[in-house]
Amino acid sequence: MDKPTEAEQRLPHPTQDEQLLESPRSDEFTHTDTWRVFRIMGEFVEGFDELASLTRGISIFGSARTKPDDPYYKAAEETAALLAHEGFVVITGGGPGMMEAANKGAFEAGGLSVGCNIELPFEQGANPYLTRSLTFRYFFVRKMMFVKYSLGFIIFPGGFGTLDELFEALTLIQTHKIRNFPVVLFGTQYWGGLLNWIQDFALKEGKVSEQDLKLLHMTDSPSEVVQIVVNSQSSLRGLDKGLVDDYRELETR
Repeated sequence: MDKPTEAEQRLPHPTQDEQLLESPRSDEFTHTDTWRVFRIMGEFVEGFDELASLTRGISIFGSARTKPDDPYYKAAEETAALLAHEGFVVITGGGPGMMEAANKGAFEAGGLSVGCNIELPFEQGANPYLTRSLTFRYFFVRKMMFVKYSLGFIIFPGGFGTLDELFEALTLIQTHKIRNFPVVLFGTQYWGGLLNWIQDFALKEGKVSEQDLKLLHMTDSPSEVVQIVVNSQSSLRGLDKGLVDDYRELETR
């Protein structure tokens, strides 16, 4: 058999996500979709099993296209190192760019550095700064892991994928699917325009509330990011104690 040409090797291969989202043919459900459920279930089980021991995770998102000489790369590296020193586990998408910067910072600081990579048409290789690495076929399984094993999200400059993670987290917090954990936008120059648009249009037209805007923090300081995360954990511990006291009071009535 002839070897594939260089051009053929560069062609994107269909991913499991792509195949799942294709419009089904008349006979496809009975041949593939039912069995795909087991693969999805297995991927959830594998992710839960691998990450079950993580209790202090912080997910850091940002563009895979960021270069090492970018100031934001250095900032992500410093932020992750500070988080590692505070005993937090740094979780990223495991790829290059901003993900590599965060993993590198945590790794070189002696902390746990986790990468949740994804199968893409053009392969995204794992960066070399991971103490634990997983690869997922399905975006929605991977996104579940980011939320389930994180105590907060830190959002560095990025594109559509980063925005997707940002707004999904805000929606889950707003609808009380997850507790109000901190969502920190790093880079006032990059994110300021987005917040201005939300205030000038979405807020003024009643699409979001003032309370919704309080879900977001914005800063240019790695140390402030860490302080926001640490303070949020202190607040949650106070909330947990308050709930316990309320339950005890109800039981004695």
